[in-house]
Amino acid sequence: MAESETHYTLPSPRFSEPTRLLIVVAPYYRDIADQLITGAKAAIKAAGATHELVEVPGALEVPTAIRFAANSRDFDGFVALGCVIRGETTHYETVCNDSSRALQLLGLDGVALGNGILTVENRAQAEIRANALGQNKGGGAAEAAMHLILLARKFNRATKGIGFRPASENILIADSGE
Repeated sequence: MAESETHYTLPSPRFSEPTRLLIVVAPYYRDIADQLITGAKAAIKAAGATHELVEVPGALEVPTAIRFAANSRDFDGFVALGCVIRGETTHYETVCNDSSRALQLLGLDGVALGNGILTVENRAQAEIRANALGQNKGGGAAEAAMHLILLARKFNRATKGIGFRPASENILIADSGE
């Protein structure tokens, strides 16, 4: 069982400059969502960052809310939280696959986010994974987002003269006698 497995986790991120995250949660299973939120908030606070929290109707709406917020440029990163428990229909696969895929596409688009949407077979699995004092998947999702924020800051700094200059810069250099 996964409970007895040991896994390596990166050291928790720390911020010295202002960092703001948005937690987007689908509270369909309120008690599970509350545990995920508790873990995420604690991780964000421990890193020296701040957060805001919004709720959406379901897991499928989480990526859309993140896209809206990312377009505002008010946040450095995002934490997606929720829980999808397998039911009797194929709706489970649709929700799991589509929400996960949309979040992945946001990440590939440059949005720093951690995916804490649980996709489980039953409530017992969800409770174990959500527990802020246990597997703490909410905290893990927040830490994933914060690690990506740090990477984005590292790689998005000004270049050091590698590559080509835009044509407009070449004109300025030529005019200055260089």
